Amino acid sequence: MREWMFEIRSRPFVLLAVLLAAVSLAVYGGATAPLDEAVQSALYHAVGDPALDGVMQYVTEAGDVFNMMVFAIVILLIPRTRRIGITIMILIVISTLLAGYVKCGVDRNGPEYEFEGVPFPVSISRDTFALFCEGSIAASYPAGHAARAMALAAVLGYALSGRFPRGAYLILLYPALMSVSRVYVMQHYLMDVVGGVIMGAMLAGVLMHKTKLYRMFEGKRSGGADSRGGSDVAPSGPARGDRPA
Repeated sequence: MREWMFEIRSRPFVLLAVLLAAVSLAVYGGATAPLDEAVQSALYHAVGDPALDGVMQYVTEAGDVFNMMVFAIVILLIPRTRRIGITIMILIVISTLLAGYVKCGVDRNGPEYEFEGVPFPVSISRDTFALFCEGSIAASYPAGHAARAMALAAVLGYALSGRFPRGAYLILLYPALMSVSRVYVMQHYLMDVVGGVIMGAMLAGVLMHKTKLYRMFEGKRSGGADSRGGSDVAPSGPARGDRPA
């Protein structure tokens, strides 16, 4: 999973940035409106199954800022996973703020449909507010829940890849389910969550490199390479093995 971590001046970052810009421009120009409306209308007429409604609402609440911060703090308090917790906390803040800024630029209102599924014990969490412009409550693109979920999945997937090189990719089901849930509960259009996922992946890749998350594997392999003056540069090349594929 080395490809999940990259610098700003790298091909993955540039590709993700260009893709995010392209999706944002398409949404801003209204090119995605027919698809978004068609998906939203189909889901609006599909809600009503008690089991599915409950699952979707529980999943969507897992992406709330408060709930994710609590999870990050718990990870931070464990010495072995402290670097992971720090990375997650920073990502939650940055992705939330960046999503708010982009919402101002795109300025698209969310779905007009109201979720009419089985009642949930708590109100469905709203998305990140665009605090820097008018119309903040109604701003829809990109989805902050999807961005945070993708960023969290990238960090946890990378951390788990040491023990589960292939199984770690299953963590991507979390942002996928989060994205589906946000559209299902009528909080976002399809392209809102697509933009959020791209943003989350872009931010996570850069920040994991900045916080040197790869060093958690160096410590396990060499028994404390940091204390022996190891380099701060992320290892590269298939022969090193400091970071799992």
